Amino acid sequence: MGLERYISELMYRYNCVVVPGFGAFLTEQKSAVIHESTNTFYPPVKTVSFNQQLLSNDGLLVSYAAEAENMSFEEMLKEVSEIVTEWKANLKKGNQLQLADIGTLWYSSEDKIQFQPSGNVNYLTSSFGMSSFVSAPVTREVLKEEVVQLEEKTPFAFTPEKRETLTIRPYLKYAAVALIALTIGVTGYQFYKSNENTQQLARQDAEQQVSKRIQEATFFDAQPLELPTITLNTSKKAITSIAEARMHHIIAGAFRYRTNADKKIEQLKLKGYNPSYIGTNPFGLYLVAYDSFTDSNKALEALRDIKRTQKDAWLKSGH
Repeated sequence: MGLERYISELMYRYNCVVVPGFGAFLTEQKSAVIHESTNTFYPPVKTVSFNQQLLSNDGLLVSYAAEAENMSFEEMLKEVSEIVTEWKANLKKGNQLQLADIGTLWYSSEDKIQFQPSGNVNYLTSSFGMSSFVSAPVTREVLKEEVVQLEEKTPFAFTPEKRETLTIRPYLKYAAVALIALTIGVTGYQFYKSNENTQQLARQDAEQQVSKRIQEATFFDAQPLELPTITLNTSKKAITSIAEARMHHIIAGAFRYRTNADKKIEQLKLKGYNPSYIGTNPFGLYLVAYDSFTDSNKALEALRDIKRTQKDAWLKSGH
C-alpha cells in the first residue's frame, strides 16, 4: 500500500494531514510571486511543511485509506502503524525517506526530522492548470529616460521665419472679411425686426379677441333659484340601533391557510365557545373569533374572561 499517495490526495482538500505516531504534513497558501532576477512568474501555491510534534490520530488519513482499500478502520490503523515503524527505522539508519509528490525526510544531527518539499505538485486547486512562465521586462520607462537624456544633450537649432513684405493682397483679405461681417449683421438685424413685427401683430390680434369676448359677455341680475329644503328627522333610537349594529369580535387567531382556521373553529367549539370565521385581514390572513357581540360592554366583559387563560386574545370592532 502506498500511504504517501493517500497523504498527497488529502492535501488537495485539507491543510493538515496527520500520520499517527509519525507527524503531520501541513499546507499553507502562498500568493503569486515574481522572481526579479529571472523575470519568472509563479502562480499561487500551497507550500508543504512537516511538524514532528503532531502525532495524535485524528482519523482522517486512516478513514480515507481504509475506505480506498476496502478495509476496516482497525485493520488500516494497524497497517499504518507498521508503515510508520518502518519509516522511523530507515530514518534511524541515516537513510532519507522519499515520499512521492510530497518531499524528502531525514534525521538531523540534533536527532530531529528535517523535511524538504518536492515542489512538483501544486496542491492549490484554484491554481489548477497554471504554471510558471518567463516574461521579458517592460522597458518603456528605460526608453523614456534615454529619450530625456538625448533631449538634454542634443542642441536644437531654430531658423527664424522671414516676414512677408506687405502688399495689396493682405488689405484685400481684410476688406473681404469686413464685408462678410457687415452682410451678416444687416441680415440678422432684418430678421430680428421682422420677428419683432410678427410678435407685435400677434399680440394686437389677441387683445382684439379678448376685447370682443368681453363685449359679448352678458351678466344678468336675476334672482337665484330657490332650492327645496330637506329636513332629516333622526331619532336617538335610530342612532342607537346603528351603533348596536356594529359587531365586536374577540379574535382567537389569524391563519395563513383556511384549513387551519377551520381546525381552530372545531377546537374552540369543543371548549364551549361560540367561534366563527370573520373573513381576512389586509395581509390575507384568515381571522377566527372566540365569539362576536353587538353590545360593546358584553364584548369587553367576555374578553376579560377569555384573557385569564388566553393572553393572545384581542378585540376587533367592525361590521
